[in-house]
Amino acid sequence: MSDINDVQPTSLSHLIGQEHAKKVIEVGLNYAFSENQPFPTPTLLLGPPGIGKTAFANVIAQEMCSSFTETLAQSIQSPADMHAVLLGARDKDVVFLDECHELDKKLQTLLYLAIDKRRIVVNGSGQSPQSIPIADFTLLLATTDPQRLLQPLKDRAKVIINCDYYEPEELAQIVWHRSRALGWDVHEAVLPLIAQRSRGTPRIALRLLNSCWRCCRSEGEKNIDIKHLEQACQLEKIDEIGLDSTERRYLIALGKGPTRLGVMACILGLESRAVSHHVEPFLLRSGLVVKDKNGLRELTQQGYEYLSHSRPETD
Repeated sequence: MSDINDVQPTSLSHLIGQEHAKKVIEVGLNYAFSENQPFPTPTLLLGPPGIGKTAFANVIAQEMCSSFTETLAQSIQSPADMHAVLLGARDKDVVFLDECHELDKKLQTLLYLAIDKRRIVVNGSGQSPQSIPIADFTLLLATTDPQRLLQPLKDRAKVIINCDYYEPEELAQIVWHRSRALGWDVHEAVLPLIAQRSRGTPRIALRLLNSCWRCCRSEGEKNIDIKHLEQACQLEKIDEIGLDSTERRYLIALGKGPTRLGVMACILGLESRAVSHHVEPFLLRSGLVVKDKNGLRELTQQGYEYLSHSRPETD
């Protein structure tokens, strides 16, 4: 196998980490089997990008021996699109709606009303509204931004699964299991180094593993070692803790003194929103940067130590 997605977890026992989330799913599965019911619906999966919400949804379907349908909320633009998703599901199917916060508010309302009443209302041109029942399926809703969901939709969630960032040890184990399933030989010293660069996120760890494999095979070799990891990191422009070139430029600029968001955006040549939403989050989470009550960004002691030890250069 040559692609990182050629194998996926198919059982709850195959999932690493997220112990609380797994326990919540286990209880839901046991309930469904005991009552001969679908998995509780709707179920809300919360967590940052790349943390494994889709993997959890797929495992729920596998454990229920149910058909699995995945739909991106961005593709649902009208009531007709929503009706097609709801009417296309059969009893006990699992329908996974990813990035559900991207749904228009009117479509969110349509969705929770349909789930409440187990039917949709179709307005035909020149005809009376027609009520059509929908199947008894499981609806899984995943979001990275629950604040953009309507409160009535959130309140109707029968199960809420919270996913959080992973520990480095868990990421190393995920990488080892995936490489073993794919038949890729990886030197054991590479595993913690990949985990260290993965920002607590399985998607990043597996992407980096895939990059290492490409570097390895490009040289006609079959065993991933540290030189392949170093080459992959050079190609992706990430350092030993997973910072990319833009984040390093941010830290270098901030090393000259506290700076406001707008000024930093000008320095980086980005919009302020891009800086606050895409550049700053990991720097803040990792303790390299803090914001004061006036909105000034400044380096922490850890941030200054990073600059002094890493001596990053602008790319």
